[in-house]
Amino acid sequence: MYIPKDFAVADQAALQDLIDDYSFGQLVATLADGTLEAAHVPFLLDRARGPQGTLLAHVAKANPICAALAAGREVLAMFEGPHSYISPRWYANPRSVPTWNFAAAHAYGVPEILDEAGTAQIVARLSAKHEAGAPKPWSPDQVDQKFIAGMRQHIAGFAIPIARLQGKFKMSQNRPAEDRPRVIAALKAEGHTDGLAVVGFMEKLGG
Repeated sequence: MYIPKDFAVADQAALQDLIDDYSFGQLVATLADGTLEAAHVPFLLDRARGPQGTLLAHVAKANPICAALAAGREVLAMFEGPHSYISPRWYANPRSVPTWNFAAAHAYGVPEILDEAGTAQIVARLSAKHEAGAPKPWSPDQVDQKFIAGMRQHIAGFAIPIARLQGKFKMSQNRPAEDRPRVIAALKAEGHTDGLAVVGFMEKLGG
């Protein structure tokens, strides 16, 4: 990922927060014939497992990317945070061009295929994370275990110990100080969901 110095993120915890908050990522791997394969996957991040954390997820065994995960080659998991179009109309100096504000994190590592118990644990943890706060959270324990075991036969869990974690938060840091509050005000006035999410991110970074 191309990362100009104004947008580089050295804070590993901030990148891990992005992964936790926007955990539905894109997994890219190289197949045996050299072609690229991508999968859209809900991830878990275990921050305590390894120096930079470990990603956990599962894919269908029928998915071609599954074989690539077992081949010992590096893969890339990409996570996208809030993003929005930024108009030059919002800048103090009209001699500007349109751009896009966004946040992204890239995690690289060599995946490890997990056994049935490890896969079951991932399914349970994913369910617990995304069912949290529901009046009656669903869990695998509530379903006939023979049925659950049968479904698990069709998926493969995997872990990616993160060897390299990089990120880019492009949130108008390169603009004059007077422009950032103007961008925030304009996004708030438009009221679009994506724009408001960018506002929250910009304010978190200090406007």
